[in-house]
Amino acid sequence: MSATARNPKSKDALERSIVPVIVRQHADQAAFFWAQRDTLMMADPPDIPVVVSVDRRLEGNLDGLRIAGPAAWPFVVAAYEDFPEKGEMFLYAWMAIEQNDSRRLAKAVELGRKSQDDARGLVGALAWHRPETIAVEVRDWIGAQDAFRRFLGVSACLGHGVDPKQMLARLVHDPDARVRATSLRLAGKLKRTDLIHELAAALNNADELTRFWAAWALTELGSGDLASPELRKVAVGGSADAMTALRAAVKAAPDKDVRAWMGGLLKSPETAPLAVRGAGMLGDRNILHWLIHQMRDPSLARAAGVAFLELYPEAREDGRLFSVETARLGKSFADHFDDDPPYLPVADSVKDWAKIRNLLE
Repeated sequence: MSATARNPKSKDALERSIVPVIVRQHADQAAFFWAQRDTLMMADPPDIPVVVSVDRRLEGNLDGLRIAGPAAWPFVVAAYEDFPEKGEMFLYAWMAIEQNDSRRLAKAVELGRKSQDDARGLVGALAWHRPETIAVEVRDWIGAQDAFRRFLGVSACLGHGVDPKQMLARLVHDPDARVRATSLRLAGKLKRTDLIHELAAALNNADELTRFWAAWALTELGSGDLASPELRKVAVGGSADAMTALRAAVKAAPDKDVRAWMGGLLKSPETAPLAVRGAGMLGDRNILHWLIHQMRDPSLARAAGVAFLELYPEAREDGRLFSVETARLGKSFADHFDDDPPYLPVADSVKDWAKIRNLLE
């Protein structure tokens, strides 16, 4: 029998020993840092050193909640009630799993149905915990009648790279579009070559998300020839998956074919930024001089800057290369962005940076 069970007052003593303002601060900051992390990971490409730094701060605040134990629950609940967003949903679900609280976890699942952001937070909590910690729930969810629970189960497998074996062959045909798309993505991540015929068939599905992730998965399996048309369509469509589709499209076809496709995109003002951004995904540092030239065009500067950082990630450390100041960017940028430009590369500064490192010939 534990000391707490022998002496019920010891639990009360522990709960009284916490400092409420500190526990509330841990709860608020944990929610904030996970939301920040999630947003950073959606960037193209993500700044991994910054993400690692955020992860450390997030884990430090989660440790504070671990120490507080069940006494932290009022602060976790208050955080979600005050600001029901993805970070607070992550915190609520993470705490339920951490405390092995099945009632709270069931409530987290119901809350997670409310919106895409809540679902992201719940999936994030599943990914943050070790696979063995959530294994029982995932096994129940992945075969559940309820589509949202199936989605959570497959998403947990995706987050941890766990193979549901023969179950995946059924899930790639799931009647729910979100479950189906996530399962196709998992099949690609796991390199499930045994499912290649199912992935190819999914290219003809009526659901756009299903077709996209089937194409992405086929590319991961080395069948980009089948996938290229769908990937290119999504890339130019401007959806939230456009950059993922562009990266997959670059991988799906021979370099010569990709360059020819991007050359066509450059001819249209609507698709030219996509071509500039895609150029950075080719991994060819010989285009630096060309990229600097694109940085002088306000409509292409952002894409050129991101492509530059992908090719030269070390440039992130030099804060002088990017700016929001029209005095540094130039009058054309002030006119184009109505005196309020986003964070953009300063072409002359990038050129000087490159010359110092003998990167321009």
